[in-house]
Amino acid sequence: MEENFKAGFVNILGNPNVGKSTLMNVLTGERLSIITAKAQTTRHRIIGITGDETCQIVFSDTPGILKPAYKLQDAMMEFVRTALIDADIFLYVTDVVEDPEKNAAYVDKMAEATVPVLVLINKVDLSRQEQLEELVEQWRKRVPNAEIIPISAKEKFNTDLVMERIRALLPVHPPYYDLDALTDRPERFFVSEIFREKIFEHYSEEIPYCTEVTVESFKESEDIIRIQVAVWVARESQKGILIGRQGAAIKRTATDARKAMEQFFQKKVFLETFVKVQKDWRDSEYHLRHMGYIES
Repeated sequence: MEENFKAGFVNILGNPNVGKSTLMNVLTGERLSIITAKAQTTRHRIIGITGDETCQIVFSDTPGILKPAYKLQDAMMEFVRTALIDADIFLYVTDVVEDPEKNAAYVDKMAEATVPVLVLINKVDLSRQEQLEELVEQWRKRVPNAEIIPISAKEKFNTDLVMERIRALLPVHPPYYDLDALTDRPERFFVSEIFREKIFEHYSEEIPYCTEVTVESFKESEDIIRIQVAVWVARESQKGILIGRQGAAIKRTATDARKAMEQFFQKKVFLETFVKVQKDWRDSEYHLRHMGYIES
């Protein structure tokens, strides 16, 4: 390891649906955060680790900033609040249509930050040059201590530049994790996230937001992983929609999830799925603790 090895926490913040999870996956080179077209997909703070013999970058993807309407969203915003405390570098992600004053209190925190801040204007492939120049100037005035970098995470435009700036700004520090580590999350976590992603893809309206997935059993042998998951909903009517006519909807979702898990783990997966009702689980501290949103 080099004498001047660098390591640090790079925390990604921003409003829902601006492309934080896509950016995280591009920067780490791994598909650690689930991505859908719907807002508020990310519920946890997800760590992704990358680096080489000179540095270790610990990225942290966080839920989109919102005003909580129930205890689950309170817990999600607690992940955001902790991310404001332990960063060595902030990546504040916005996009070409977002008002710089949206959730102004968090923008103020970026303007007051004592660590480096990169404001990343995402989705520039969807904007005109004049519009982008005006937006860059607005953000320069709004967060004068920040570097403003236009990017397209989806098209990987300027993401190499973002990595260059992160490497330059990292503090000298020994690695926080093993050099071959990719994340601090266990395999079970990614099982539940993959299944949640498929629910977001296959169902509309309230169902994805009223659903949680827990892994009841994870048994790995040399040639197969046997997994049992419970899919929790808040009401009986939601259970019927999730299962669908003669079980067709949940079967389709579970099949897509199993295929994605096999790709993720590079191993055959046998998946059993159970749908359960837990009334108002999103407002139950007991169940949120069991589901990993509140620390014991």
